[in-house]
Amino acid sequence: MIEMEWNREADVVVLGSGGAAMTAAITAHDFGAKDVVILERNGMVGGTTAMSGGMLWIPNNHHQREAGIEDSDEDIVTYLDSLAPGMLDPETLWAFMQNGPEMLRYLAEKTPVRLCAFADFPDYQPYSPGAKPDGGRSLDNEAFSFERLGKWATRVNPSKMAYPLRGSLMEAIRGSMDEETLAERERGDYRGLGQALAGSLFLAVIERGIPVEFEKRARKLVKDGDRIVGVIAEDANGKPYTVRARRGVVIATGGFEWNETLVKTFVRGPLTGPVSVPENEGDGLLMAIEAGAQLGNMQNAFWMQSVLEFEPQHRSAKPNYLLGSDERARPGAILVNRSGKRFVNEAANYNALGKSLHAFDAGTHSYANLPYWLIIDQRYRNKYHTFKTPAGGPVPSFMMQADTLEELAAKAGIDPAGLTATVERFNQMVRNGHDDDFNRGDNTYDNFYMWGDMDFDPPHRTLGVIDQGPFFAVKMEAGALGTAGGPKTNADAQVVDWNGNPIPGLYAAGNAMAAVLGDLYGGAGGTLGPGMTFGYIAGRHLAEHLPNV
Repeated sequence: MIEMEWNREADVVVLGSGGAAMTAAITAHDFGAKDVVILERNGMVGGTTAMSGGMLWIPNNHHQREAGIEDSDEDIVTYLDSLAPGMLDPETLWAFMQNGPEMLRYLAEKTPVRLCAFADFPDYQPYSPGAKPDGGRSLDNEAFSFERLGKWATRVNPSKMAYPLRGSLMEAIRGSMDEETLAERERGDYRGLGQALAGSLFLAVIERGIPVEFEKRARKLVKDGDRIVGVIAEDANGKPYTVRARRGVVIATGGFEWNETLVKTFVRGPLTGPVSVPENEGDGLLMAIEAGAQLGNMQNAFWMQSVLEFEPQHRSAKPNYLLGSDERARPGAILVNRSGKRFVNEAANYNALGKSLHAFDAGTHSYANLPYWLIIDQRYRNKYHTFKTPAGGPVPSFMMQADTLEELAAKAGIDPAGLTATVERFNQMVRNGHDDDFNRGDNTYDNFYMWGDMDFDPPHRTLGVIDQGPFFAVKMEAGALGTAGGPKTNADAQVVDWNGNPIPGLYAAGNAMAAVLGDLYGGAGGTLGPGMTFGYIAGRHLAEHLPNV
């Protein structure tokens, strides 16, 4: 054994405290590694999971079957292969398909996590073979009372969603909570979305007595021969804090989207507005590289349109970006580039839309669709919640306003003739009932009630004219929920070296690992589903197969 002074020892050390990390810690404990510790860089738990919509994309799950929605391995593979033919690793894909449903059953039986099938939430590419346009693969969270966390309730990262909920997303959309139920939920501090998921997982951690070491930033993996035997972290004062791992270490520290150097080195195009926790600077990636890990999927991210809300005043703070997934898909909204032209179906899923921002114009040697803007009118603002502003609310500081489209274009730096021509053409297509340019409103996902307006029938749930001044423009960012690359793993979540051999004692899960589905986003929860599945696989394998050292 390497000679070293340790501050503490554990069977399993988990780095990070998001959904994948807490699932790994819970599973490792329950399957036999009784001494588990979580090292969290921040003073809060939950990572990006707590800030998110909290949904999980797990095909062929038991909730789906109970809802009468059939699924099969053949349909799943057909769907994914149609979107990325020959690109996915069969070994890790099969591990996700087999263990995802098992992980869901385990959480339902052994933890406070309560998920339910979002029966009519379509897959994100519902037109593809093997897709489920009627839903079932995406799972929603039932409401969770933060009173159950006691003094630990304040330790969960806050939500970044524009609509904090006191129930499940389905309850909110369908308006199925009466006033009495809502008042009871308020009193009990019930929360939905990622708050419910992170909160219920954290309660499972607390109930098992798994300690969370806050403000312990993991910096270096300790090797003894070829095996990982511990971690060197630093505390809030920058002092070393060493933890011996008798069985192994799970890297679940999130992606590297907040590390400008790593983004410019690896990601295929501009990533300007991450919406994840700002601690996602690639700590796990850097440690894995030093340990000899093979890397995978490094060029990809899970794209999300975003808006810069404000720049921080303190030089060490990070800017804040707002999610921009809903506003663009509602009637009366379009996205345009600096030529004033539309370039995409605005109602497409956020990950797929993000890829359109990297179209390169060889003639001008620039990205044709960056920068880009959201264009809306006063009718839109009167009717719809826009980012954090309620319908009819004050104009936010990041939103430009003008009485005419020409004036608005001049303020934003958009070609005035191009913008006016685009809006005129778009309005005419709306009146004719079809988007001839990008077929917006032609499929189930475009007209899904989460994004569109249920006062109208398709395609006008997403198509509406822009003709009532004043007009407004919001500069949008090439944002991301997280990066999709990292150390490559095998089907047991073990990190492998460049020869494909497992690095003993080293595991990865969540956005810290090379994404199982590559750059695909199968449906709502397309990161959390695979991420938590591999957290489950990692914890179980560590407990059942790796001996102590």
